[in-house]
Amino acid sequence: MKKRIAVLGSTGSIGCQTLEVIDRFPDQFEVTGLAAGANLDKLARQVAKYRPRVVSIGRSEDIPAFRAMIPGEVALTAGVDGMVEISVAEETDLVVTSVTGTLGLIPTVEAIKAGKDIALANKETLVAAGELVMALVREKGVRILPVDSEHSAIFQCLDGRKREQISKLILTASGGPFVNKSLEELATVTVQDALRHPNWSMGRKITVDSATLMNKGLEVIEAKWLFGVELDNIEVVTHPQSIIHSMVEFVDGSVIAQMGIPDMRIPIQYALTYPERQVNDFPKLDLLAVRELSFRSPRTGDFPSLSLAFAAGRTGGTMPAVMNAANELAVAMFLEGRIGFTDIPVLVEKVMANHTCKPSPNMQQILQSDSWAREEAKRYAGSSILKKV
Repeated sequence: MKKRIAVLGSTGSIGCQTLEVIDRFPDQFEVTGLAAGANLDKLARQVAKYRPRVVSIGRSEDIPAFRAMIPGEVALTAGVDGMVEISVAEETDLVVTSVTGTLGLIPTVEAIKAGKDIALANKETLVAAGELVMALVREKGVRILPVDSEHSAIFQCLDGRKREQISKLILTASGGPFVNKSLEELATVTVQDALRHPNWSMGRKITVDSATLMNKGLEVIEAKWLFGVELDNIEVVTHPQSIIHSMVEFVDGSVIAQMGIPDMRIPIQYALTYPERQVNDFPKLDLLAVRELSFRSPRTGDFPSLSLAFAAGRTGGTMPAVMNAANELAVAMFLEGRIGFTDIPVLVEKVMANHTCKPSPNMQQILQSDSWAREEAKRYAGSSILKKV
């Protein structure tokens, strides 16, 4: 029987690569639902190819125009409610959540409530609501299969081993396009500079997060919840080659690493086919061609976003949701040219400093904190306050 898959964020980088993996195994997978935002032309092509039962677009007012672009038998819906409808559909076995930001939080939670396994490519779900989500995962007995290369690597290194055997998780970071730039040089980088990642092909927001090291900070918090490891036992190292995707140190001193070329299709495939491994035609790792694997400590003084994420994770409660929301807005403002690259962590730190944290929040408190952080961040756009914390 084919595994029936819904893809949230189907027109984005991870969504498109997920569909590419599905194309390679036509006898194993069926696409039951697709959800995307504003890229209706690409979504229409996907609908024509995969013929899902239900499709969700970003805005309900665009439904009539989109209806004219696709086959008439496909059901149409929109917005967060549309993503929820796709995620909880009875005919779906696995939900791939690859939408960016906290937009994916509610559909993921509702899918878990409906007993669906999750292939998780949305970091913000566990960053903002890790305690709540993981409690729900345990209650419903579903699986979260990590798609991020780092978490997939840890998942593979653990391979069913007991948590008490873990000494430390080691997440690797490429360092992004500015790994060798000085703080003075960072002050003048452009949006185009930030979007030139040396190793990975990703969406705009995650590429900027990689450049600031916030992406790695989000991954640290996500790893805490996914694997039940405290932040003091999670380490980040810069690894420019992006060949070792992460490592696990065990209590006996052994370190197991997962390696591969920087190709997101590999962890996507493992999430879709787990627990099996399937033959594919993707390029394979040639260590003789790589020749060198190097590591260094991340420059948290010049890239403070990583430290902010650790601080938010240690505070807990609603603070990670606030940090994440402030960062989402700050990155959007940077991409629009409204603030500079080095303003991003300054703005995030300001919002975090002004937040009164709520411990063990419910969903309503998480969403309220998210909204508050976005409004608070808007107050600082263009402000002289950003010049110095």
